[in-house]
Amino acid sequence: MAHEITDNPLRGVEAAQGQSGHYGIFDQGAQVWSWRPDGAEPVIWMSEKSWFADSQPIRGGVPICFPWFGPGRSGDLQPLHGFGRLQTWHMSNVKDTLDRDGRLIVEYTLDESMSGDQPNWPQRYEAWFRAKFTPEYLGLELQIDNVGDEDITFDEALHTYLRVGDVTKISISGLDGATYFDKVTGEEGQVQSGDLTVAGETDRVYESTGEVTIHDPALGRDLVITKSGSANTVIWNPWIDKAAAMPDFGDDEWQQMICIEAANALGHPVTLRPGESHHLKQRITLA
Repeated sequence: MAHEITDNPLRGVEAAQGQSGHYGIFDQGAQVWSWRPDGAEPVIWMSEKSWFADSQPIRGGVPICFPWFGPGRSGDLQPLHGFGRLQTWHMSNVKDTLDRDGRLIVEYTLDESMSGDQPNWPQRYEAWFRAKFTPEYLGLELQIDNVGDEDITFDEALHTYLRVGDVTKISISGLDGATYFDKVTGEEGQVQSGDLTVAGETDRVYESTGEVTIHDPALGRDLVITKSGSANTVIWNPWIDKAAAMPDFGDDEWQQMICIEAANALGHPVTLRPGESHHLKQRITLA
């Protein structure tokens, strides 16, 4: 049965699944932090150095980036990746069918009355997030509604941290032929050739709407990532120097993680007219 988290400073919900499985989500940022199907290695990665404190970023899991990505299109917005991941969202629904089929659904809401004065984005909005934990897949959905009288424009991403056995041995298929912006070198208009492998700091924003698969020989598994409502796929690994420079990231932890993010960012912001909604979905399937 799902229950309130009691051994962490942050509130949320967690649940055991089967003999060894585990699901978990924090109220802060409506941030998923654990998906481990029974009998499997963890799929979601969390740093052992992560801060667990109110209004501090959580390193790992699935941060919700909203209403801007990184420092925003202007390049100077704070906090990085928007205020959505630092807010305490309202848990609106929990559906627990763990005993019957090993599933847990948790839903959250956030609006401008909860996020307070935000001078960098003073818009009227309602956000709704749904996490569906199952033994077969993790389903994530972010819905943004324009409840005001003017158009709103925003970036968004599901900044999913995935655990791998050895990042230097994985390959990522599904991006062949996609153009990307390399944030490490600053080069735009690059084109992916074949599968992506990781041999150094990697920070790429791909123009891609399709499915990608992580082939992980060290853990003997594939992770299939599908999405909808997303123009960009972001791939990130900090590598050695950047990992060592981050106080909430272990020096050697870069070896066991890769971020594959469903996003609308850079040249693909979302604009909603009054009364319109947008849905961003991502599904991670253990194959």
